[in-house]
Amino acid sequence: MKWFLKVLNQYADFNGRARRTEYWMFNLMAFIFAFILGFVDGFTGMYDEASGYGLLGGLFSLALLLPSIAVGVRRCHDVGKSGWFILVPIYNFILMVTNGEEGENKYGPNPKSVE
Repeated sequence: MKWFLKVLNQYADFNGRARRTEYWMFNLMAFIFAFILGFVDGFTGMYDEASGYGLLGGLFSLALLLPSIAVGVRRCHDVGKSGWFILVPIYNFILMVTNGEEGENKYGPNPKSVE
């Protein structure tokens, strides 16, 4: 949960680096919350079959759009790549599972050594 909150605290911060743990734990928690909200939408009748979204799930997805992009860009920075690589799907996945560069790079200090 601390990684999820860390990303939310850096809501629109595209500078610096993000560890693999930060990226993947944020996505895991977002998935779990979205799954729960999907059930709540279904039980309360707020799910719209035409759009495929419920009210709560849609608002949650919209609220996490910017932090998701920001943590993806910071994750690319951790492996020494430009944030624009989040636009290349297969290569983006490879970058997200690759260990970050040791030491400092042009995007900042290694987040593993900072903690």
